[in-house]
Amino acid sequence: MISELQNIKNIRAASRLMVRELGFMNQNLAATDYPPSAVHSLLEVEAHGAVTAAQLVHILGLEKSSVSRMLAKLVEAGELEENISADDARTKLLSLTSKGKDTVHNINAYADQRVAAALAKLDLFSQAAVSQGLSSYSRALKACRENTEEKIQSNFQIVTGYHPGMIGRITEMHGGYYAREHNFGHFFEAKVAVGLADFSARLDKPCNQIWLAMVNGRVVGSVAIDGEDLGNNEAHLRWFILDDGCRGSGLGRKLIEKAIIFCEEQKFSTVQLWTFNKLTAARRLYESFGFELSKEWEGDQWGTTITEQQFTRINIARHLSF
Repeated sequence: MISELQNIKNIRAASRLMVRELGFMNQNLAATDYPPSAVHSLLEVEAHGAVTAAQLVHILGLEKSSVSRMLAKLVEAGELEENISADDARTKLLSLTSKGKDTVHNINAYADQRVAAALAKLDLFSQAAVSQGLSSYSRALKACRENTEEKIQSNFQIVTGYHPGMIGRITEMHGGYYAREHNFGHFFEAKVAVGLADFSARLDKPCNQIWLAMVNGRVVGSVAIDGEDLGNNEAHLRWFILDDGCRGSGLGRKLIEKAIIFCEEQKFSTVQLWTFNKLTAARRLYESFGFELSKEWEGDQWGTTITEQQFTRINIARHLSF
C-alpha cells in the first residue's frame, strides 16, 4: 500500500504538472487575453447567474482589493455589468453582458476540448477514477481553506444482492490485502472464491444476504450474512473487506451495521464470525457491535498456521422478544 508520504509527493508532483499543462503559468488562460483570476470570475458569474463582489472574494479565495481591481477591468472591458439588487438597493450584482456570455462560451468550448482530449488517453475506469478523485481532492482543499471540520465523504452507495463481477472483485480485495499484510497465498484466495461462488447461488434464500459498497459502479467493500451453513438458527458473518482507500472512512461500520440489523430482523439467535489475532482494527469494530471472543486456537484453515479466533454476538433483540 502506498504510504502517506508517497501519496503527498505524488499529488504535489501531479499538481505542478497540471498547473503547467493547463496554462496557469502563462499571463493569460484558456485562449483569452485574461489572467486566471479573471477567467475564473467569469465562469463563477455564469454558474451563479449574478453575484456580488464579496461573494466572489469568498469563492476565489483572493484579497478584496485584488478582486475589486480585476472586476473593474472586466466591467470596463464590457464583459460584466453591475446592477442594483431588486431585494436590497445597497447591493450591486455582477452579471455577464452579451460579450461576456460569448467569452464564457469560448472558454468552455476550449476547456471542454482540452479535458476531452486528455480523457481520450485514459481507459474508462481511469476516467471515472480521475473524475471522482479530483472532485474529492478539490473539495478537501476548499474545506482546508475554510477551516471546516467535516471530513469529505466519498460518493458511495451500499447495495444488496448479487452484482456482476462481485465474486472476482471481493476475491481480489481479499487476495491482495491478505497476501500483502499477512503472506496468505493462493490457497486462501481460492477458498474465498469458491465460498463466494457457492454463497452467491444461495442468495435467493431470505436468510442470506450480501451488502456491497459501491463507488462509480465499482465494489470497494463487502460483508455477507450466511444463514444456512452453521445451522441451529445461527448466522455466519463472512467476507468483510474494504478496499485500501476506504479504511478509516467509517464505511466498514456502515456495512457491519447493515448486517447486524438484518440478523435481528431475521431473528437469528447468535451471529458468529471467524478471524485471527492480528486483525486488531477489525476486532475493535466487531467488539463495538457486541461481538465477544468465544474461542481461540492454532489452526491453518486459511492455508498458513495462525492463531484463529471465533467471535460471537448474542442477538439481544431476539431474546428480549420472548
